[in-house]
Formats: sequence, structure tokens, C-alpha cells
Amino acid sequence: MKNNLKEIAALFFKLGCFAFGGPAAHVAMMEEEVVEKRKWMSRQHFLDLMGATNLIPGPNSTEMTMHCGHERGGWKGLFVAGVCFIFPAVVLTGILAHFYVKYGQLPNVEPFILGIKPAVLAVILNAVVKLGKKAVKNYELAALGILALALSLWGISEVLALVIVGILGMVYFSIRNNGASSTLNSFIPVMFLQGVTFDANTAKIFLTFLKVGAILYGSGYVLFAYLDAELVSTGLLTRAELIDAIAIGQFTPGPVLSTATFIGYQLGGWSGAIAASIGIFLPSFLFVWLLNPWIPKMRQSKVLSYLLDSVNVAAVAIMVSVLIKMGGDVLFDWRAWLICGLGLLAVFQFKLNSMWVILGGAILGYALSFVG
Repeated sequence: MKNNLKEIAALFFKLGCFAFGGPAAHVAMMEEEVVEKRKWMSRQHFLDLMGATNLIPGPNSTEMTMHCGHERGGWKGLFVAGVCFIFPAVVLTGILAHFYVKYGQLPNVEPFILGIKPAVLAVILNAVVKLGKKAVKNYELAALGILALALSLWGISEVLALVIVGILGMVYFSIRNNGASSTLNSFIPVMFLQGVTFDANTAKIFLTFLKVGAILYGSGYVLFAYLDAELVSTGLLTRAELIDAIAIGQFTPGPVLSTATFIGYQLGGWSGAIAASIGIFLPSFLFVWLLNPWIPKMRQSKVLSYLLDSVNVAAVAIMVSVLIKMGGDVLFDWRAWLICGLGLLAVFQFKLNSMWVILGGAILGYALSFVG
């Protein structure tokens, strides 16, 4: 077990250092490492974890690291994986917050990010192909996947699209198979939980971000809306400061929720940064700890296995939606197309590890920024 924990720590710290590109890219990198390379679990079980995780609050890709850690090292592995994945982003964001407060501006990292984003498209597409082959088991699931994609592209929230497709699939397959004989007895709903000195201000920061972490669904844009309501509307932060904080979360590796570290530092120095970081991530550890043991039991129930299959194909469809939307935003000039093309070649032809693809994209983005 001790060696397993060391292996978990090393892997997820490495992922935390290179996990650029948002949740879809994070999941793609995890699938490559824990399913294909290390074979900690089957691709089907990885899909089940991914589908179920999309239905609970919190940063889904971070919660997936916790699930993967639990599979390898039990509850200790869950906490080790989550902490090691979050740690690089929190530390880097905290340092950037310190310099932002001191000098009032962000570093110029745009050339690197413009290179990383097209490379990430190749990484996500690779995962979509592999997970899609496993998720689309028949033409009915393919139709449900197309429905989920259409709902997402239409602007329906990801969680609502997953719920709609999941329930439709569960009802359809139960009726098609003459009503499943198994019951829901094996499933119990998860009840949702709502220089360093700790004072009343620090406690307030902690509770504010604990509440956000407990109810947050969706992307970084949803996080922006929550934080705007909690901080800007109450006068604790200006909207310009919030936009800068979200930008930091977007271009640092790891979960975008590391934005909380940046804001916490602005509100209360290092103690505020620590309180905000713990507050926003703590609910995810609790949700995953409660949810993980029930996923195999859901697969054993016929009715709930239909729900899982439907949610799984919807989750892959959401990744396709992210890919389409991100491609529209990213592929705006020949540099981006070139980096994306080279990334696809590296991933599909040469089978390069996604971390090297992303690192190569960053270097190319910087180099091509000097080309007219």
C-alpha cells in the first residue's frame, strides 16, 4: 500500500504540473495514464466513474483524480491523488497572486497559452475516440450521444443534458428489455453538503468558498457567475480583479478552481489563500468518498446500469461539444492550425504521451509568436 501511495503521489503531481486545457483535457490525460499505460482499471470502469462524477457538484476532473487514487490506494489514495493534483496549481497561483498584488499586473504568458490550446485539441480528440468506442455499444446509445451533443451545443447546461439523456436512456432500455427485474435497493442518493493566522476574516473566506465548492456545477464560466454573486456584488472584489483571477486559473495547470487561491490571497494574504483553497476543494473530497463505493453497485443493478451507460455516452458527447467550441475559439490562424496538426500527428501516428504534446505546443506557440 505504501508503494501504491508513492506511485499515486508521483503520477498526480506530474499531471498537476502539466494538466493544461480544462477538464476535458485533464480527463484525457488521466485515461491515458491510468487505463492505457498503468492499467489500474478497465476503460468501462473509468467511463462509469466519469459519468457518475459529472452528476455531482465540484470540479469533475479533480474528482476523477480522487476516484483513480481510490481505485489504486483506497481512501488514502483518494486524498493523496486529490492533494497532489491540486498542489502545483495552488502553489503557482498563490505565487502569481503575491506578485499581482505587489505589482498590479499579470505576467505575459499569452504566447505559451496560444500554443498549448491547439495541442490540447489533439489530446482531447484522442480520448474521445478511445472512450467513444467503449461508450457507444449500440445504435440507441449513439442516438443518445447525438442528443446530448445537440443539447450541449444548443446551450443547455452540461449537467441538465446529462440528466435528461441519463433518464431517457434508463427508461428506454428498461422498457425495451421488458422492464428490468432488479430494483434500486443497491443505490442510496448522496446528500449534498453545504503568513498564516486564522481570524474572523479567514473564517469568512473559508465559509464563502466552502459554499461555492459544495454547490458548483459546470465550467469555469459557472464559477465566474458564482464568485461574481458572492464577491463582486457584496463589494469584496472588483469585477476587473475577478476577471484577472479567472484568467490566472485558466492559464495555470490543474483545476480552474485554483482561482480560489488567487482570490483568497487578495482578500486575506497567505492565510486567505489557504482558507479559500481548502474551502473550495473540501466538498469534492467528501462527495467522492461517499460516491465511489456505490458505482460498482450501480453497475450491478440492471436499471442503474442503463442509467450509467446513457450518462457515459452523454459525458463523451459533452467532450465532443467542448472540442467543437474550443476549436472554434482556438483555430483562428495558421499557427494554431499548424500546432493542432502536429499535435494530431504526434498523438495518433507516433503515440506520444500527452504531456510531451502539450509541452511541445507551448514551445511552438512561443517560437511562432515571433513569426509575422
